[in-house]
Amino acid sequence: MTASAPIRSAAVLGAGTMGAQIAAHLANAGVPTLLLDLTEQTARDGLKRAVALKPDPLFTKAGLALITTGGFDDLSRLGAVDWIVEAVVERLDVKRDLLARVDAARAPGTIVTSNTSGIPIAAIAEGRSDDLRRHWLGAHFFNPPRYLRLLELIPTADTDRAVLERVAWFADHRLGKGVVIARDTPNFIANHIGVYGMMQVLRALTSGAFTIEEIDAMTGPAIGRPKSATFRTMDVVGVDVLGHVARNMTERLTEPAARDAFTLPALIEQMIERGLLGEKAGQGFYKRHKGAGGASEILTLDPSTFTYRAKQSARLAALDAAKSIDTLPERIRTLYLGADRVGAFLRATLGPTLLYAAQVAPHIAHSIDDVDRVMRWGFGWELGPFETWDAIGIANVLASLPGVVPPALVAERLAAGQDRFRAGDLPPAAADLQILKSAHDRQRVVKRNAGASLVDLGDGVLAVEFHSKMNAIGADTISMLHAGVKEAAANFAALVVGTDAPDFSAGANLMLLLLEAQEGNWDEIDLMVRQFQGATQALRRCPVPVVTAPAGLALGGGCEIAMHGDRVQAAAESYIGLVEVGVGLIPAGGGTKEMLARAMESAPVSDDLLPFVQPVFETLGFGKVSTSARHARELGYLRDVDGETMNRDRLIWDAKQLALARVADGYRPAVPRTAIPVGGQGVYAALKLGVHLAWRAGRISDHDAVIGRALAKILAGGDLPHRTTVSEDYLLDLEREAFLALCGERKTLERIQHTLKTGKPLRN
Repeated sequence: MTASAPIRSAAVLGAGTMGAQIAAHLANAGVPTLLLDLTEQTARDGLKRAVALKPDPLFTKAGLALITTGGFDDLSRLGAVDWIVEAVVERLDVKRDLLARVDAARAPGTIVTSNTSGIPIAAIAEGRSDDLRRHWLGAHFFNPPRYLRLLELIPTADTDRAVLERVAWFADHRLGKGVVIARDTPNFIANHIGVYGMMQVLRALTSGAFTIEEIDAMTGPAIGRPKSATFRTMDVVGVDVLGHVARNMTERLTEPAARDAFTLPALIEQMIERGLLGEKAGQGFYKRHKGAGGASEILTLDPSTFTYRAKQSARLAALDAAKSIDTLPERIRTLYLGADRVGAFLRATLGPTLLYAAQVAPHIAHSIDDVDRVMRWGFGWELGPFETWDAIGIANVLASLPGVVPPALVAERLAAGQDRFRAGDLPPAAADLQILKSAHDRQRVVKRNAGASLVDLGDGVLAVEFHSKMNAIGADTISMLHAGVKEAAANFAALVVGTDAPDFSAGANLMLLLLEAQEGNWDEIDLMVRQFQGATQALRRCPVPVVTAPAGLALGGGCEIAMHGDRVQAAAESYIGLVEVGVGLIPAGGGTKEMLARAMESAPVSDDLLPFVQPVFETLGFGKVSTSARHARELGYLRDVDGETMNRDRLIWDAKQLALARVADGYRPAVPRTAIPVGGQGVYAALKLGVHLAWRAGRISDHDAVIGRALAKILAGGDLPHRTTVSEDYLLDLEREAFLALCGERKTLERIQHTLKTGKPLRN
């Protein structure tokens, strides 16, 4: 085995919360994985608990076939794997004892890593063989491993550089991780800075000046942090885990002031003693409670009595006012400098955290860029500490912390007359990451409107980039899709459709549709649908290859755009679905047509078509959304020829490479389908019967039945008396007719209004 060899198999030692989920994510990457614990039964139980978690650690349950369980009594099986991940209990003695056994069982050249969150990596491997120590490093995953991108790799002085690069490449490309190389210091980078920040917030709570709800409101999306903010995050992670990490810091840090900063408040110690550990214990800072009538409600801990009270609203005028500030840096700056309770809180908590990050960064990380990346990828911050310094301004941060001595990193910027750490944004970690952003930086925008842009990606590839709110599809987006096809056909070799935004597209602009329907502008709605159908068909029939690149949400019209490329290169975390029934409609941008045409490709010439149409009817009728790209393939939204990218930041690069590969393969444009099999009245009657029986059983509402019959008619081919073949354009006409008819239904308009108001579907 060489240091450059691929990693084809793995073993995870320890089937606890993290170990079993790491094994699941290795299976997501297609890696056969051996999951071992004290006994095989313990490993099986750990895996069973893991796959029952929500959100699911597996892309699909089929991944279970790649995981084999076993016990530590048979470590000889480790001799056949390429990578061994140690994930047992956080005790140095236990890890060292197990590593000694692993050293005796592993084959020379096998990589071994520890998932410890803070135990010194070098100390665990003391006394082990030279070969193991050359192939030994820390690989610290974050919980949950499937969803949190950060992987801290921690080499020791003995780690072979080629081994480090091999693990980093595999983690990046195959596991989809954002990889940061950390120094072997207490709690590495993310937990060191993240827990320091939590300690500042806990001190603010114990001061009694702020409620739990107020603090969560001030430390959530308002400042670019996750919705779980501070205390919901602590509940999810585990209050005891926070205690463990903090104690590890106080034990390993040598400077008294630094150790004091991580000393647990009495509140946390008492919560741990009382078993108020968070979600796993059913109670922590919050508690879910069955109220009157069995309704579930959330209660909040009263820190002074350790009892629970009704959750209160956080009434903070500054947060309400800040909602009108679109850009996050400006919003953070405004809130931080505000002469109110929110400003006072942020200056007392965020200010010291920024100062501490600047103090310790040179000792725990190789660059300030890495510090920002770990907090983005591991803690879900939209802006890392140094990006936040830049948003507020170095001078403003220092002015809010009177009497402090500026750390060397800060003093260097001040001496240079600079008020920021960077002249621009945080750069991509590698040249093939976020290439849309890089193209913008090189001023390669060919054309732009409010909904989308045409961007030259280089090498003869053009991109249509969406950038409306939630990338909702309106006239601007459709116009730019047409412009992209025309420009690519004239001046480029291929076209990519995608975005760096979290979501590909949440679907059509429902507000515009609602307004037109309420005014009875049926000709305008008909034109809108025709233009959208024209855009999706233009993508499919483009003279050059089109690769669509969905990530995050690709719903409704977003799904239809994704499906109409020559190929799809989907991010692994893609949630794709035709969900129009939820707002009382059917997919009419070519989605119904495309799902039927794909199903018919596998239908035998002489057999009954119903078994092939029924799954499509159920997928569309229930508005099924994939839980991953892998799942989207099972639902029919993706095909076997479509690609998948594990690392979201590599998606547009991979889509570009796929497009160029299609060019090299001698791409020929798709020709219009003219002979799609349809079942006629036989299939229509069978589908209508199913709708009627579901309605009679009370499983669907009256309006659900109306939508179901409209969908059934399209999938049967309309009013045709028997099985025959039809063209794509014929099915598109059926889509459009059904869509227009449903737009005239009062209950459809009620569904659209409810969704726009609440973000949730209405079953009326």
